[in-house]
Amino acid sequence: MVFRPVVLIVRDGWGYSEETKGNAIKKAKTPNHDHYVKHYPTTLLECSGNAVGLPVGTQGGSEVGHLTMGAGRIVWQPLELINKSIADKSFFSNKTFEQALAHCHHHNSALHLMGLFSDEGVHATIDHLYALLKLAKEHNINKVYIHCFLDGRDVPEKSAHKYLVELNHKIREIGVGKIASIVGRYYAMDRDKNWKRTKKAYDLLVKGVGHKSESPEQALLEAYERGDKTDYYVQPTVITENNRPVSTIKNNDTVIFYNFRTDRSRQITSMLTNKKCPTNMQPPKIHFVCMTEYDREFHLPVAFH
Repeated sequence: MVFRPVVLIVRDGWGYSEETKGNAIKKAKTPNHDHYVKHYPTTLLECSGNAVGLPVGTQGGSEVGHLTMGAGRIVWQPLELINKSIADKSFFSNKTFEQALAHCHHHNSALHLMGLFSDEGVHATIDHLYALLKLAKEHNINKVYIHCFLDGRDVPEKSAHKYLVELNHKIREIGVGKIASIVGRYYAMDRDKNWKRTKKAYDLLVKGVGHKSESPEQALLEAYERGDKTDYYVQPTVITENNRPVSTIKNNDTVIFYNFRTDRSRQITSMLTNKKCPTNMQPPKIHFVCMTEYDREFHLPVAFH
């Protein structure tokens, strides 16, 4: 038997379409690609929706694409697993969540919900935030504070306002929750070891350090006016009531980080829990829940494995 080498070439963003208008790949000279297609067996693969374990109509990405290629089968992604748990109501009896809410009751402390504030479903989705608000209401948790990590990357650059309007509507509808802070994901979701950047998000969440504004909508407008180019870069901003922060994270509070993708969740988690942190942080003693397992060495409660 003759063994011949097999080469896997991954070209992120290289799509296929018969449409020529606006199709850079069709218009480009691609001699190597043309040679491979002509002389070797080829086929097309779906890279979005159920084909890569995502909800129907949801765009794929490098992470799910690479995982699916490596597995050679459909691997259902956390987004779809969590969506299904909400649909079948098992989300609302999740033991990890129940323990977190019991911690709030035991210490008469606050619940903080933080995560990426958009609906694209790459790192998180606000639908999961809404489910958590409903869960808190069911468990009679009254002190619920939301920390919005603005997107501006996976969704239009200045789309945060519509999500703020929608969230405020949901808060009124469900009957619980207050927005305590907003910050661009540039600070809160760094993954490239820019710890000074992450520290600014930490100081916002724990110490109430940042710009001050009486409403998240006003905070967003002021961010644009001072030159924060997109939602992605919005500087840490504290929402205030009577010139005091709505809430910061304190001892005995519970934090649920509803991001399900791991890579951009690790640094801020590391600082808030002092797990694998390059500087010796002294964060508040909190009950911290990860939506998925961000790092097995964190040894933190995980809602979905």
